Amino acid sequence: MRPFPRQLGFTLVEVLVALGIVAIALTAGLQATTALTRNAQRQLDLLLGQTCAENELIKVRLARQMPGVGDSSVACQQGGQLYSVSLSVRPTPNPNFLRVDAQVRHDETPVLRLSTVVGRF
Repeated sequence: MRPFPRQLGFTLVEVLVALGIVAIALTAGLQATTALTRNAQRQLDLLLGQTCAENELIKVRLARQMPGVGDSSVACQQGGQLYSVSLSVRPTPNPNFLRVDAQVRHDETPVLRLSTVVGRF
């Protein structure tokens, strides 16, 4: 009598467990990649939005006259993206100074808000 021949290979349960482990690892890697991509896009939006806001605030500071109190909106294109910059000019307790806020939006999503104070020359 011969004993049963030894079988080589993996059982179905072992293969399924290995596939489950690989699937979990791939899902975790995909989530990490997605988070990194979103963070990179957010950083790019902040950088380009800051450039737009600073450009508008510098225009106000370099103007020869004080800006009028009120709200205005300007389109700004940076890096192939279109941003909207809303300027809000408000009085301060000192009549020689005005507060200027620049709110940057990209696709109606707020990106950045910068403020400055401008004064008479």
